[in-house]
Amino acid sequence: MTAMTARTATTAAAGPKRRRPRIGRALLLLVFAGYFLLPLYTAVDFTLGGSRRNMGHTLSIWTGLIHQDGFTENLMTSLKIAAVTVVLLLVLMVPTMAWLHLRLPRMRRLVEAVCLLPMAIPAVVIANGILGAFKSWPEAITGSWWILVFEYVVLALPFTYRSLDAGLSAIPLATLVEAARSLGASWPATLWRVVVPNIRTAIASAGILGAALALGEFTIAHLLLLDTFPVWTDQAGQQDGEVATTAAMLILFLSWLLLMVVSHLGRSRTAKTPKLQKTQTRTMQSQKPEKVGTGE
Repeated sequence: MTAMTARTATTAAAGPKRRRPRIGRALLLLVFAGYFLLPLYTAVDFTLGGSRRNMGHTLSIWTGLIHQDGFTENLMTSLKIAAVTVVLLLVLMVPTMAWLHLRLPRMRRLVEAVCLLPMAIPAVVIANGILGAFKSWPEAITGSWWILVFEYVVLALPFTYRSLDAGLSAIPLATLVEAARSLGASWPATLWRVVVPNIRTAIASAGILGAALALGEFTIAHLLLLDTFPVWTDQAGQQDGEVATTAAMLILFLSWLLLMVVSHLGRSRTAKTPKLQKTQTRTMQSQKPEKVGTGE
């Protein structure tokens, strides 16, 4: 009886201590939410005519955005750059990362260091380096948006490496590849039918991050005097701040939508995994031979 009373007293004393960290976390989350959401609210309010209080809120700026000079052309250019960047990035990095995990695991630190270099090198240096490397190429590449694709592939290497490395580390890659190869599958077939489906969430994350970088990058495109959507947004902001802010909010909302899609795919895959494991366990249990008892 004395032991039970002591445990009850200890639990009652520990209750407020456990609640305090939860309250602190809630307050911290509220502070961070306000820090991120208040600027977004003011920006959206500004695009809805918040600067003209006497006229009220209106969607005229959003609906008239498509009729702005250069909006459609520059948006389509940025979308093409983002699409080609993602395709080239994944075609280069997915086989490389899979081979690195399988055959050269000791080189992962070195490759990681090389892939993280674009985060430390200024964009001006990367732009000049790419131009110097491709100076002998045709003008159709060095003087068009194609040169930006190579720039953005280099800039997106850190995010792509982190995403793919986490995805490949979470699966039994060697076991899957050996099983596929023992069944007669070639390396391209193994990569496409075995490795890629198991890391599709990581691939989607890398693709979304690369696309978001390509859609929002301004410095290199401005230095190379190429017309992209961020450059158009900057030029529009010099004439009409509401139009520029609306265009920036549009890109931000599109990026959020893509990230939500990736997050939903990741949750659905995580939810399916326990169900599959339970089904396999039940199947194995049903296939076990029943023990025959011996009478005395």
